[in-house]
Amino acid sequence: ESVCVFNFDHFQILRAIGKGSFGKVCIVQKKDTKKMYAMKYMNKLKCVERNEVRNVFKELQIMQNLEHPFLVNFWYSFQDEEDMFMVVDLLLGGDLRYHLQQNVHFTESTVKHYVCEIALALHYLRNKHIIHRDIKPDNILLDEHGHAHLTDFNIAAIVKEDLKATSIAGTKPYMAPELFQSFEGTHPGYSFAVDWWSLGITAYELLRGQRPYIMRTNTPANDILQTFHKAYPCYPSAWSTGIKSLLPKLLCVDAQKRISSLSELQELEYLSDVNWDAVLSKQIPPGFLPNRRRLNCDPTFELEEMILESKPLHKKKKRLARKTKESGSDGSPQVASLLLLHNVTVTPQSL
Repeated sequence: ESVCVFNFDHFQILRAIGKGSFGKVCIVQKKDTKKMYAMKYMNKLKCVERNEVRNVFKELQIMQNLEHPFLVNFWYSFQDEEDMFMVVDLLLGGDLRYHLQQNVHFTESTVKHYVCEIALALHYLRNKHIIHRDIKPDNILLDEHGHAHLTDFNIAAIVKEDLKATSIAGTKPYMAPELFQSFEGTHPGYSFAVDWWSLGITAYELLRGQRPYIMRTNTPANDILQTFHKAYPCYPSAWSTGIKSLLPKLLCVDAQKRISSLSELQELEYLSDVNWDAVLSKQIPPGFLPNRRRLNCDPTFELEEMILESKPLHKKKKRLARKTKESGSDGSPQVASLLLLHNVTVTPQSL
């Protein structure tokens, strides 16, 4: 049985589209099937310098075992002497942060639909013992039909059985209250409910164009905790009673009382009209359709890659060939041996 090993040469690079936690992202086409993908790549030396090796492997390890209609799914990974590559689903509808910045007005029914789609993804992740820990508009990508896909498992945690996670991770304005509790001594830890809080913050922000709690990146944890207990989110009177019944149940400060599973969500009166099978099979189009005539991302990435990048991807082949010739060997730096993708297993920290 022959094992097909993929490498950079199996893909045609079409254009740069952005940056993610993993590194840079470009659109590629697999030469044999002509299928298009997004390819994330990261410089190995930089990865070692920034002490990110562990996270990169954890992300790869997690993604290799996942496949779901509302995730950005993983296809291939490989490396050469300079970079590591990860090939994933290509979603051309842009992320929700981009659309918020473009002042898109999301209707209630669209946001309700996103909540259902992401809830299905969270249910799937829970069955795989995964807490995403970074749900926010930036990490929800739309496909060309407008369906939501969760991406970026860079800080995800794997929790076995009834154990809890304890390390602090996330993006402050989307982090659940239990993440800000004093972490001295016997910390109670947290679990899947943190993702449902973040989903609540995200839904609120999509509807209102701003988040329910105002906090800065440098706001101390104690002040943030005070805010949760003293300030109540404002729900505009124009919003339906349905959405006003859903959001407080996601944004419930007490994790025990918060909606934090698909079954609890499905019991709500507001979602009683949802055909979950139709949602899962993407038969229901969300209300917002991204513009198909243009790429939904910031065009400056393309220019950066062409003008500012000292080692542009499209010149890699010539560069590596020249390097091999000069060194008279395979030219690979020491770091390559450190990063052999297939034989490193990573255990998530602090579980």
